[in-house]
Amino acid sequence: MRPRLTAFLAALGLCAATLPALAHHSFAAEFDANKPIKLQGTVTKVEWINPHTWIHIDVKKADGTVEPWSIEAGTPNTLFRLGLTRESIKTGTLINVDGYASRDGSKRANGRDLTLPDGRKLLMAPDASSPR
Repeated sequence: MRPRLTAFLAALGLCAATLPALAHHSFAAEFDANKPIKLQGTVTKVEWINPHTWIHIDVKKADGTVEPWSIEAGTPNTLFRLGLTRESIKTGTLINVDGYASRDGSKRANGRDLTLPDGRKLLMAPDASSPR
């Protein structure tokens, strides 16, 4: 009975180890490299969570209405290594984002870089010259 239990537990462990890989997505599955987008908006929330950081902004349209957008960035660890910290992007800050629009037309984008009010440009991906 012990060998069966050991084999079962080993199989269960392997299955559990693959779950994070299944949950992750590719850039091309969600975003379109042929749809570059430029957004300017006020930061409403920043989520430093794995596998990707999310920056939420309110974008004011020409007619005065506001659209909430969600910008996907790199992992928190990657952003820290690129120079971003929790203090870099504060709620209420007006930022400019260059990135790629969502394939499904939702108000989501994959961020390539962002520009702060003082003109500093911060990369949001390991290789910001091309989509992830």
